[in-house]
Amino acid sequence: MLGIVIPAHNEALLIGSTLDAVMAAARHPDLRDEPVEVVVVLDSCSDATGVIAARAGARTVSLRVQNVGVARAVGAEAMLAAGARWLAFTDADTVVSPSWLVDQLAQEADAVCGSIGVDDWSAHGDHAGAIEAHFQKTYSDVDGHSHIHGANLGVSAAAYRRAGGFRHLACSEDVALVRALEATGARIAWSAKPRVVTSSRRDGRARGGFADALLAAVAAGVAAVAPPGAAAVG
Repeated sequence: MLGIVIPAHNEALLIGSTLDAVMAAARHPDLRDEPVEVVVVLDSCSDATGVIAARAGARTVSLRVQNVGVARAVGAEAMLAAGARWLAFTDADTVVSPSWLVDQLAQEADAVCGSIGVDDWSAHGDHAGAIEAHFQKTYSDVDGHSHIHGANLGVSAAAYRRAGGFRHLACSEDVALVRALEATGARIAWSAKPRVVTSSRRDGRARGGFADALLAAVAAGVAAVAPPGAAAVG
C-alpha cells in the first residue's frame, strides 16, 4: 500500500484541486491496482477543508498545533499504521501530475526529492513578472537538483523509520528529514521527473516557507532598483 500525506490549515479554496490530482495519481494504471490511501491532516482548520477532504475519499486527522512538522509526522504515522510501504508528501495548495506516484517509485531509491513548478504568478500583482523571472533564473528544475520541498517528497517506510521521521518543526521539517536520511546512508534521488505545480500565493502557511522566500525575492529585487530613501515593499 502507498500512503499520501497532505497537511492542511484552512485550505478550502485550494484543496479540492489537490485532492482531484492525488486521486488521479492513485489510479494510474502503472501502479497495477496497488492500494493507495490519502490522509489530510487538518491542523487548526476552521473552514470546510475537512468536509472537502472527506467527500473526496481521503481520511482526515485533526490537530490544533499549527505546526507543519507535527502535521506531516502524524499523517506519516497514520499511513505507516495502515501498512504503507511508501510515503508520498505534498501540500494542500499543490497539484501533482497523474504519474506522480509512478515517477517517484520508478527512481528505485529510498527517498525522492522532486522539484516544483509554478504556473500562475498573479498573486504578486505588479511584481509578478519580476518574481517569475527571478524564479526561472535561480531555480534548477532538472535531475540532480538540490531542492527539498515537502510539496514533492517521497520516502520508503523503512527509510523513514530509520531516519526517525519528521521533526516537530514549524518550518524546514522537510530539510531536516532529508538530512537525517542522508545521515543514515539512504539512497536519495534528486529528480525532476515527479511533477507538481504549486501556488505562488503571498499568504504562506509556514513562516520561512516557499511563500516567504518569494516575498523576500520580491523585496530584494525592488530594493535593488529603488532610489535612495524609497519606501520598502510591505
